[in-house]
Amino acid sequence: MGIPLHQVVRIGSYLLKKRLTGVKRYPLVLMLEPLFRCNLACAGCGKIDYPDEILNQRLPLEDCLSAVDECGAPVVVIAGGEPLLHKEIDQMVEGIIAKKKYAILCTNALLMEKKLDLFKPSPYFTWSVHLDGDREAHDKSVCQKGTYDRAVAAIKAAKDRGFRVSINCTFFNDADPERVARFFDSVMEMGVEGITVSPGYAYERAPDQQHFLNRTATKNLFREVFKRGNGGKNWRFNQSTMFLDFLAGNQEYHCTPWGNPCRTYFGWQRPCYLLGEGYAKTFKELMEDTDWDKYGTGNYEKCADCMVHCGYEATAVTDTLTNPLKAAWVGLRGVKTTGDMAPEISLANQRPAEFVFSRHVEKALADIRARDPSKAAE
Repeated sequence: MGIPLHQVVRIGSYLLKKRLTGVKRYPLVLMLEPLFRCNLACAGCGKIDYPDEILNQRLPLEDCLSAVDECGAPVVVIAGGEPLLHKEIDQMVEGIIAKKKYAILCTNALLMEKKLDLFKPSPYFTWSVHLDGDREAHDKSVCQKGTYDRAVAAIKAAKDRGFRVSINCTFFNDADPERVARFFDSVMEMGVEGITVSPGYAYERAPDQQHFLNRTATKNLFREVFKRGNGGKNWRFNQSTMFLDFLAGNQEYHCTPWGNPCRTYFGWQRPCYLLGEGYAKTFKELMEDTDWDKYGTGNYEKCADCMVHCGYEATAVTDTLTNPLKAAWVGLRGVKTTGDMAPEISLANQRPAEFVFSRHVEKALADIRARDPSKAAE
């Protein structure tokens, strides 16, 4: 795995404590979105489709650090938008590290080299650079030429300064397994510590709706990719082997939406990082007042094809803790790439999709304009 041993031990201790104390629902990773503004406009992204008045908002540093305390998760992933556009991003990372939490800063790397001096290497800090494949595939994915080369240059610069660097990549239905495998080989040669991989989630507001993977296509894609890498053992991943085995169709998992709670400008996002259908004012309210049974594959139409790590990694980690021998066998054997797949979850009783995004935006705009009458005039 690409996860340091001290981090594995810390997270394992956290999980074991939760289990021994009988806590049923608890977070594994806090997804912190201090802003939605980005300097790219990727066709598959559903995070930046907001009016400028909202894109111009920033979650204050104090609110970000309070969310870390409120949630209590051992890992904090800072996402967006592009987090490096936040003027207090360096203080945010420092504050998270001071709390002995693992800070993972996700970035498209366009500003990374320019901002490196603001940060210091730490066992608690990792850069997570967005790369969706080789030069051609990545530049196509982010809709801007030259981004791959700038990201690779930033990775090298960060590595030269002693930072821990990983990559995160999202794949769609035009991904070619052979090219993906060669790409994984190339990032290992760059010296990155690990890969976070996921199929794209079908954001309802994403400009490109034609290239999202369904669950069958996801499983077939990852089987073909892992087949070219010795069951995935040729590469280092920032994810559990059980989640990788799930991607290849070998585990029947249900989503754990509370495993990666999301804090944004709007509040605590219900039910998860991917799907915004309401917001709670506090983490306690999110955990206690959300009807979790309404969501997940088999329960809700919008979740039908989801196999994304922010929903299923927590499930896989729980399975690893519950069945360590099974997990150890998968780790030794590698991901299974042939044979029957695990049964699929039935969609027969899922409830139809509700489209409620606009009411949240309208409420946020009304609040902004109430604080600043000039905005209402505009």
